[in-house]
Amino acid sequence: MLDEDDRAQMLLATGVVLLMSLLSMAIYGVKIAGLTMAHDTVGTEVIESSSQVADNLPQLVERRAEEWYVGGMSELQSVESAMSSAHDDVLHHGEIRGVELKLRNITVEDVGGIIEVSCELGAADRNSMLTRTIAFSIDLD
Repeated sequence: MLDEDDRAQMLLATGVVLLMSLLSMAIYGVKIAGLTMAHDTVGTEVIESSSQVADNLPQLVERRAEEWYVGGMSELQSVESAMSSAHDDVLHHGEIRGVELKLRNITVEDVGGIIEVSCELGAADRNSMLTRTIAFSIDLD
């Protein structure tokens, strides 16, 4: 008599698997719909976005590095960590603006107590592409 209960459990398990599959397809569909929304770029988004990043990156990195430096990291490690987190923010900023933004060839070097940072900012959309070099110094002492 207990063997008859196995059918109900199998039906329940099949239903759960089906619901999980439908849920995963729904989440995937929502993500794709959000990624393929048309961005109305007028051709200046690449220039504006890259200018915003170039203007604000040194202050952003310096302030973040100061927090990590005060927390006990070395100067070099704190600036490296700040650049890493800034890279993620730049990617996200580009997604919001409908522009692909990426920091490449990031170098962080300690030159006599002053941290020298340089990187290459790449910006692109459907119509245009721009590359510019960003370099700045940070002194946390």
